Amino acid sequence: MFTKLHVIYLAGGCFWGVEAFISRLKGVNQTEVGYANGRDLAPTYEKVCSGKTGHAETVKATYNPKIISLEEILERFFSIIDPYVRNRQGPDIGTQYRTGIYWQENFQKDIVLNFLKEKQRQTRKRILVEAHAIGSFYPAEMYHQKYLEKNPEGYCHVDLNQIDDEEFNHLTKEEYEITQLAMTEPAFSGKYDDFFEEGIYVDVVNGEVLFSSEDKFDSGCGWPAFSRPISEDVITKNRDFSHGTTRIEIRSAKSNSHLGHLFHDGPEGSPRYCINSAALKFIPKIEPPHPIEDGDS
Repeated sequence: MFTKLHVIYLAGGCFWGVEAFISRLKGVNQTEVGYANGRDLAPTYEKVCSGKTGHAETVKATYNPKIISLEEILERFFSIIDPYVRNRQGPDIGTQYRTGIYWQENFQKDIVLNFLKEKQRQTRKRILVEAHAIGSFYPAEMYHQKYLEKNPEGYCHVDLNQIDDEEFNHLTKEEYEITQLAMTEPAFSGKYDDFFEEGIYVDVVNGEVLFSSEDKFDSGCGWPAFSRPISEDVITKNRDFSHGTTRIEIRSAKSNSHLGHLFHDGPEGSPRYCINSAALKFIPKIEPPHPIEDGDS
């Protein structure tokens, strides 16, 4: 069964930093940067930067409401923007850098408006954050997607240290990027790709049992392949529209860690759970002690 995910669009200045911040929130499954609510039907970065298209640099955030609520997302969003200025965030000035919250589904309208109403009640300053249904959204060029992951020293007006990552301190950089930022390890590079010892595979984040060696097979795809999880209750399945295609993303149910994807190209069309090695930790099977017999010393 697929988990019902929701989408919210957030404009908060330069979308590089906003995307990097929002993508780190636990419960946010996917992020994409783009240009929202403008007049040009074929916007480019150069056109939008001219200030003549009316677009706002915006982050499309897909989130799991069972793990993070829209109110929580908006609260964290407000921690990285200045809601009292118009057409400006940090040193960036222009209509493309205006702030905005744009909903996709009708039920989100009341949540957004009530959130802003409560924020306005708490201050005498006028909040200048736009709030309305999304009009249009055009994905930005590929070099803008996950920009700060590809360019760690790149410009960012957002303090990314605000995210509390204590529960991830035990992870390596690769493990964090794959489980929390939905990245993928290179094919044939993972330690469990060509590995078939007896045991179980647990979530590298919280130790939850996910897969068994009994269900692991050699698919030749370059990543560990399993015919099924230890139980359907330990995973969630989400539709993944990234990279211009539709796939089934697999996440761990409790930690919401990205694990990999599900395909149906296993033996005789059976399921193939294609999982990143870095998302897993292997626990070997413990052999029972050998019984002592007469004559043993």
